[in-house]
Parts: sequence; structure tokens; C-alpha cells
Amino acid sequence: MKSAHLLATLLITAGVAAPAFAEHHMPKTSAGLEKCMKAALKAKAGEIVKVELKKEAGEGYIYEFDIETADGKAWDVECAGKSGKVVEVEEEVTKDHPKFAGAKVNEAAAREIALKKVPGEIVEVEYEIEPDGKGSYEFDIKTADGKEVKLEVDTESGEVVSQSDEKWQIGKE
Repeated sequence: MKSAHLLATLLITAGVAAPAFAEHHMPKTSAGLEKCMKAALKAKAGEIVKVELKKEAGEGYIYEFDIETADGKAWDVECAGKSGKVVEVEEEVTKDHPKFAGAKVNEAAAREIALKKVPGEIVEVEYEIEPDGKGSYEFDIKTADGKEVKLEVDTESGEVVSQSDEKWQIGKE
């Protein structure tokens, strides 16, 4: 019942963004939003504050849920749209977290790497601790044609560790 209430809340929130959905022809996934939402909340119980659907090369559609837990932590929980299974859980931290304060690749260098790979305007930056304990900068880049690309840069190597095209988003930035 709780998940049905949460889904209703998300869809009400989506009403504000309904024109954006209509423009992008919301793609369907095999597992669907509700199955992935349940899996994400099982992985990290809390309040979903944002949901995105993105398409990763070789992976297909991925739902990314931003979840705030009762202890005040923020998590990105990714669920495969094809299987409905959680494929990654990352902790969101602030830029003054030790993984970033002493990083070999600072944010300015990571921005240059990201924009060289995907030219455009960085509209959001997240600081994430990966499942293996490594840090990464996640940049949302708006391209000249109006699309949004998510790109992660490793704090130690400077390598681009993932890239995806955002299809839609519901919730707060």
C-alpha cells in the first residue's frame, strides 16, 4: 500500500512535468516503474525524492531513484528496466567529503574531461561514492540540441566510468 501511495505521489508530481513526457514519448520498460520502485526501496528504505529514466549503452533503460533515508543520507539506487533488479547503489555526499577533498582528479579537471567527451553546459554535479568505495563526479550536461547526458568521472583515474542519455525526470534537482 505504501508503494502505491508513493507511486501516486510521483505521478501527481509528474503532472507538473506532463508536457515534457508528451514531448519525449515516455518509453516503456519490461519491468516497469513500479517493480523497480519496490526493488529500490527494498535496497534503501526511505523517501524517493527524484526518479530518472536513462538509457545506457549496452545496458538499456535504467531507472535511477534518489532516496533519502531516515539517517539523513542520500542514495542513488539504479534498477534495470529490463529485469526489475537493482544494479547499483551509490551514496551521494557533499564535495567536502574526504574522497573528494583529497582526490587525484579535482572537480575542475573532471569538468574539463566531461565537457571534452560531451560538449555542452554542466547543469548539475553530484559527488558519489561507488559500491567499490571509489569516488566519482556525476555531471548532468545539457547539449546544444537540448538533450541531457549524465557522465561520471572517476576521482582517481579521471576515466569516464559511465555515460547515459536522460529520457525523463520527476522530482527535485
